[in-house]
Amino acid sequence: MQIKDYATGIQHIGIPTTDMAETLLFYSELGFEIAFSTTMEDTGKSVNFLKLGDLVIEAYECDSTSMSYGAIEHIAINVTDIEAVYNLVCRHDLNTLNDQIHFLPFWDNGVKFFTIEGPNKEKVEFSQFL
Repeated sequence: MQIKDYATGIQHIGIPTTDMAETLLFYSELGFEIAFSTTMEDTGKSVNFLKLGDLVIEAYECDSTSMSYGAIEHIAINVTDIEAVYNLVCRHDLNTLNDQIHFLPFWDNGVKFFTIEGPNKEKVEFSQFL
């Protein structure tokens, strides 16, 4: 099988922010609604998934951002079998960051994900809802 056999589309686009209130206000004025909100236990920083139709933006607090064009930090591809995709990525020498599969207690049952880097320094995350 190939990676495309497990991919179902873009899951979300990750945008870092130093001002969550301003970010939430901006996107709510565009019609986005908060679909999921949490605080990271290890950092105390907030993470909000904002939804407009089929488009989901993950806005997450961080200490600094580039504040320049190209500020999108990652694109996440939704997959149906994270372990199979991970094995395929490694087999094709695409695990450029030598990442492992991670778990976060997001959404109802959590998510598993890993990230690679593209040739233009873009981060591509593969993510599976559990």
